[in-house]
Amino acid sequence: MKRKIKEQPTAEPKRILVLDDHPITRHGLTQLIDREPDLRVSCEASDARSALACIETSCPDLILADISLPGRSGLEFLKDARALIPDVQILVLSMHDEGLYAERVLRAGGRGYVMKSVGGEKILEAIRKVLSGGLYVSDSMSARIVSAFSGARSREGNSLLGVLTDREFEVFQLIGRGGTTREISAQLHMSVKTVETHRRNARDRLGLPTSSELVKFAIRWASNQSLS
Repeated sequence: MKRKIKEQPTAEPKRILVLDDHPITRHGLTQLIDREPDLRVSCEASDARSALACIETSCPDLILADISLPGRSGLEFLKDARALIPDVQILVLSMHDEGLYAERVLRAGGRGYVMKSVGGEKILEAIRKVLSGGLYVSDSMSARIVSAFSGARSREGNSLLGVLTDREFEVFQLIGRGGTTREISAQLHMSVKTVETHRRNARDRLGLPTSSELVKFAIRWASNQSLS
């Protein structure tokens, strides 16, 4: 009589939380991930608040998040998520240039940064690399990080906006989108006085003489971002 071979138990798929405020993008990512036998979307969210609720109910292994979110800053969401579940892995998927955002994402607790333009296979590759404990950034970004650790200063790292703190950068972005001090205060959940302090500090760090020059520079920057 032939000995019956005992089947090995199949590993449970890794749970992914998809956070993106665009329904079509969110649906497309869910379809992409759910086709993979080792991955499954355990929860979808359109904003930071619902994503934090998803974290508590679905306990994801990885959060795939856009950095541009309604209401709450993507960078602040990363910090909130890591505070809630310290060992959760976070991969940012964004349309924005990684030269401006990737280092900030890594400092905030993210484990990778991938552009939306790279396609499905690269996104899946990034998800699996982060789940395995690695960091995922593009080759050029990886070289930049190595240079930073070696003490060299890259051209991007020396850019003007690199001198801003995360909060100053967030305020700068919202100024560029036409936000008033009170509107920025409400969106970032901080006092008007704190927003004014960040505006003043950003202006000083960027070497701009007046607040109106800061507004003009921010609007030009935001316009260029929307065209890129």
